[in-house]
Amino acid sequence: MRLLILINSMGGGGAERVTASLANYWAAQGWEITIVTLTPQSDDFYELSASIKRVALELGGGSGNVFIGLIHNVYRVLAVRQVLRDIKPDVALGMMTTANILLAIASLRLKIRTVGSERTHPPQYPLGALWERLRSYGYGLLDAVVAQSSEGAEWLKKNTNAKNVVVIPNPAKWPLTNHQPLLKVDEVCQKGRKLLLAVGRLSTEKQFDLLIGVFKSLTSRHPDWDLVILGEGYLRSTLEEQVQQQGLENRVYLPGRVGNVGDWYDHADLFVLSSRFEGFPNALVESMAYGLPAVCFDCDTGPRDIIRHEVDGLLIPQGDEVGLTTALDRLMGDAALRHRFAERAVEVCERFATELVAEKWANLFTVCAK
Repeated sequence: MRLLILINSMGGGGAERVTASLANYWAAQGWEITIVTLTPQSDDFYELSASIKRVALELGGGSGNVFIGLIHNVYRVLAVRQVLRDIKPDVALGMMTTANILLAIASLRLKIRTVGSERTHPPQYPLGALWERLRSYGYGLLDAVVAQSSEGAEWLKKNTNAKNVVVIPNPAKWPLTNHQPLLKVDEVCQKGRKLLLAVGRLSTEKQFDLLIGVFKSLTSRHPDWDLVILGEGYLRSTLEEQVQQQGLENRVYLPGRVGNVGDWYDHADLFVLSSRFEGFPNALVESMAYGLPAVCFDCDTGPRDIIRHEVDGLLIPQGDEVGLTTALDRLMGDAALRHRFAERAVEVCERFATELVAEKWANLFTVCAK
């Protein structure tokens, strides 16, 4: 199989991690993989197999106004179209909405099979009127569109012209491969203390401000616990200010993005996901693969397909701050319950095994390529 994957960047992020994981797996199976990004290769965060071809168009970045944005996107379409002509893949795969749309338009009349992939729950991440129209029209040009959940698939069927919508979850990768930047846990955390861990972009939808507030309310009841939030984003300064204002400098840490997140999962005692919305949260699956019990908001899609309530973690109604506080308090104070959940959490390695997920993708590509 000759597969081309188009994605905005290969920087740190859930879609990028899944892209790297699947691409490396397929490359090991002898597939010819090309990954095309709009951003420079210097932005790459995840390690790729040496056999994977990288094409960096260096056409990323924002636009000052609608007219300039239109010109930039014309250049992007033309550049992607030229790469498709040069590579001549059996199948071209878009990862995330804008890449899907660019691929749909760039591949017109090229007789290349195309697949789009939504990496979040579409109604929770509106694109604006123009891009929503382009999504509705463009998805009808693709041979198939992949959603991460049944709810996402139903939305795509109702709100776009997609002809074939397929649900494929993300794979559970274990163990994770270490790469730069490496940061040892004991360089941040004091030895002998318990660790509540969260992982994700420092952005509004992750609700880390709410999480910090909840943790603040629990500090006196659990003086031996600290909170670490791994990730980077535009809310860093706001969250750092909140930590300082609430006097949590020695209890809450934001060390940034790390390339050895597996070491942090190994060291942690409990995982928490406080997101307003998700597609299929990789960090949750990864943490459970490392044997971490989890407390999660039951947002529209993602956690309920992964967590088995009262079996390997706890699901809390979305936005229920009191419920999140109660659930964290319960697990932070009950080592036996954490251990019981942890023993079942590792079953995600079987439920979402890379081999099974990759086979679902391969079957779709085979059907599309016929």
